[in-house]
Amino acid sequence: MGLYESNFIRLGWLAGNLRALSGRYLSSVRGDCDLVLTVIERSPYTSTVNLTYLLPETHGSRHCPDLRVRIYHDANLVEAQPSARARQVAPERELHQRWARNMMLNKWLEYCVERGHRFSSRTEQRAGA
Repeated sequence: MGLYESNFIRLGWLAGNLRALSGRYLSSVRGDCDLVLTVIERSPYTSTVNLTYLLPETHGSRHCPDLRVRIYHDANLVEAQPSARARQVAPERELHQRWARNMMLNKWLEYCVERGHRFSSRTEQRAGA
């Protein structure tokens, strides 16, 4: 649980009040790829967001990494969840996969904050924008 608590703290550094998130946010920092946070689902006790870099390509951009993140507001925990296209792993490997996903999220959140990324009402993208 300590790793999930650390993820909650780090996501808070990046996005502020996690309960108040809604919509889509874009953080642009000189010398780094754009970072996008999109709220997928909200309920009183949990929220699900997608966090991704927009990597520039010849024709548009690629989303990588593309992480689905569950926020447990009442417990102050954040968990990286498997993507929809993640292949099924053997049950005995599930704990290892979960640990690896959440360690990656933890390091990435810290890296993004160190690079200067932040989400706020100023970085929220309005419909049609």
